[in-house]
Amino acid sequence: MGPVMRLLALAAGGIPVGHAVSERIGIALEVAVVRKIQIPWDTEAGFGAVSWDGSVVLNDALGRDLGLTASQIDNCVYRTRQIVSERIQRFAKGKLPEILNQTIVLVDDGLASGYTMMAAVESVRKGKPRRIIVAVPTGSRGAVQLVSTKVDLLICLNIRAGPVFAVADAYEEWHDLTDEEVVRYLQE
Repeated sequence: MGPVMRLLALAAGGIPVGHAVSERIGIALEVAVVRKIQIPWDTEAGFGAVSWDGSVVLNDALGRDLGLTASQIDNCVYRTRQIVSERIQRFAKGKLPEILNQTIVLVDDGLASGYTMMAAVESVRKGKPRRIIVAVPTGSRGAVQLVSTKVDLLICLNIRAGPVFAVADAYEEWHDLTDEEVVRYLQE
């Protein structure tokens, strides 16, 4: 029987945070491949997410506000699923996380809208965990409220309110991780 607690960091941004948590609490870092579904004309923004088991969580209200058609949504989800599949092979060598009867700690660099974490939580929930804990350094008040209703415990050290929130704004140093950087962290 494996460990009763697993630390899953959302790739890519959650990997450095997960690495630090892993060193601090002494449990192995594993990758959870989740990807935001990008808005066709703004790759920095998303309207949902796809996780490693194919779960899709959509921000339907945002999709309507953006005027996205069903066809556009389907195309975006399809492209995102392809990226998730490629990243599972690259980051986890095709292996999916063990969930059954485990306490799962999900870590990311922060919660902006919360939909990427919601996709991860949905996938973990399907695996019948003992408990789900989310730990993030920062998050918007709305995202923290959204995600906290779906997990056993949510730890967020820096909750921010305001009309606009970007995770990067909470960091002194910030850059988008490359796939190569993710692989290096996972090999350590």
